[in-house]
Amino acid sequence: MVKVLVRDNNVEQALRVLKKKGQKEGLLREIKERRYFETGTAAKKRMKNEAVRRERKRISKERQLLGF
Repeated sequence: MVKVLVRDNNVEQALRVLKKKGQKEGLLREIKERRYFETGTAAKKRMKNEAVRRERKRISKERQLLGF
């Protein structure tokens, strides 16, 4: 659960902090995913694709650090 304190009645700042925390924890993404029912096979396929994307991103960063 995300909690944000509103200091000095500064709601705009509290909203910005809330958006950052929500994005960091992936709340909006999860809400969009749960909007429609997803079958087990579709979920596995999506998770596999996400894992492949993360791995490619990791390898790309490693290559960039090594100077390739």
